[in-house]
Amino acid sequence: MDGRSVLVCTQDEDATADLVIAELNRRRVPVLRFDPGRDFPATSVLAARLGPGGWGGRLTAGERAADLSAVRALYHRRPNVYPTDSGEQAARFAAQENRRGLGGVLGALPGCLYLSHPQAIARAEYKPAQLDAAARVGLTAPATLITNDPMEAKAFCAEQAAIYKPLHAGAYDVEGEPAGIWAAPVEAGEIDGAVSYSAHLFQAQVPKVADVRAVVVGDQVFSARITAPPGVVDWRAEYQSLAYEPVACPEEIRGTLVRFLADFGLNFGAFDFAVTADGAWWFLECNPNGQWAWLEEAAGLPVTSAIADLLENGASHHD
Repeated sequence: MDGRSVLVCTQDEDATADLVIAELNRRRVPVLRFDPGRDFPATSVLAARLGPGGWGGRLTAGERAADLSAVRALYHRRPNVYPTDSGEQAARFAAQENRRGLGGVLGALPGCLYLSHPQAIARAEYKPAQLDAAARVGLTAPATLITNDPMEAKAFCAEQAAIYKPLHAGAYDVEGEPAGIWAAPVEAGEIDGAVSYSAHLFQAQVPKVADVRAVVVGDQVFSARITAPPGVVDWRAEYQSLAYEPVACPEEIRGTLVRFLADFGLNFGAFDFAVTADGAWWFLECNPNGQWAWLEEAAGLPVTSAIADLLENGASHHD
């Protein structure tokens, strides 16, 4: 029996990670669940030594420990950021030392499979880089403008039906309540000087009949067709009104998705496509650490098993 551990870096409440950990436990794969931003250094200890074969030593979290020279895989899900609440200057210094020390060691484990490497995830979160990679691997994306020039934005929106969407899906409060900023139609007459305050992303609106989320694990692709009520541009704003069904990913699209992930050094990606009446798939974006758990039940996609395969073996049982 292979006694090497899988490290799962995530927050305490993460239903997606829970599914994978339960499956690894069922397979008797040792798992160390660990939240670097919360647990270090409060309840965990790092003792890493550099040797001829790379980093070794131990990471201890509570009553559990992992041999750093024998970590088979690291599942980077949704850990907290490193805390900075112990005094402004000292906290900033400590947070940076922790991120570069602990984070640096965890990102350089010998023989470890990363799902995915934190630095690769961070690089792939930039939408301009995604759109560039999509074009290079052969995916079709809508015409796109990124600008802080109101006149450029006005001209773009006058040329075609257009939408605005944020470049980063961060938290945003409205009257003290958390709210999402969804992709939404925008007309030339709505553009004003506020565009000059930051970079804005505008795209031609795809005349879609449905959406697809394609979840890629290694070289496996699991796709679900998402049907929203008529007129809905961003399906995420209508979770309670959606219909799901599994759908086969066209072979030519499948190959481009695998190449896209390889371009960023990723082993996972949650891709969003708009599908038109003629069956064309239009690339919208890729979340390199996106959600998928709700689709497993809604559309019957065996993503948990595929991720557990990769973490356990470094490859899929279906290869």
